Amino acid sequence: MKKVIFRMLVISVATATSLLMIQCNKTEDVTSSTENSAYTYVSPVEKAMLLEEGIGSVDGMDDIIECIYTCVNGMPYEDLSEGEIATLNYMREEEFLAHDVYVAMYDLYHIPVFNNISNSEFIHTTAIKAVMEKYELPDPAANHELGVFEDASIQALYDALVLQGAGSFQDALVVGATIEDVDIWDLMEHMENDVDNEDLTYVLGQLYHGSRNHMRAFTAHLTFQGLTYTPQYITQELYDEIINSGWEIGNGFCVCSGCATDDSGMIRTE
Repeated sequence: MKKVIFRMLVISVATATSLLMIQCNKTEDVTSSTENSAYTYVSPVEKAMLLEEGIGSVDGMDDIIECIYTCVNGMPYEDLSEGEIATLNYMREEEFLAHDVYVAMYDLYHIPVFNNISNSEFIHTTAIKAVMEKYELPDPAANHELGVFEDASIQALYDALVLQGAGSFQDALVVGATIEDVDIWDLMEHMENDVDNEDLTYVLGQLYHGSRNHMRAFTAHLTFQGLTYTPQYITQELYDEIINSGWEIGNGFCVCSGCATDDSGMIRTE
């Protein structure tokens, strides 16, 4: 189902000059951000992410990666189902898709939101890698090159989204919201239908919280630009709940030592 959704999105993006399924109401005074070098808005969610995750520096990133491996390897080793292996293989590249698109958008517009969230997406794909290494699975992104993917549907989606985002800064923000929309929907589907191992359930839960934060950040930028995003994959009700609620701790990897999960799969401190 996930791959079908992505193919639908590829068609939607590639056959129009803008995302026709997105409803954007632009104010007349919105300018092209390629000329708006003074644009320095950073949403409260981004500030919280940078403070909590420490992703603004190489040292902070290294610390989080160490936490990820400590967390994942400290959880029970359980046999993986075919569905869990497929989820890991696909999501390893899917998280790189988000990272690489945001890197491309930052190269175009030099706006912090893309750099900040691309760093967070690198954390996401590293968390998937940690689980794959724990179970000694082949890594489809072992030799990942920026913008190059093994999965053909992900490659097509990357190409289409980068093309769309190159239209304007506003288009790039819509692309960002769309990526998070699909990510949230995918993660919910996997957690409900494909995954029950403790380590993978926890990792996907952390990615889920992170994607909700990313959606809040992109929505804040769209609102600042006078634009309205209409969700394509998650429900309007869930979207409204996300953007009307506060920042969530998406990096729980560094609290895993001495922790256990409750019935919901969330980590609780002992």
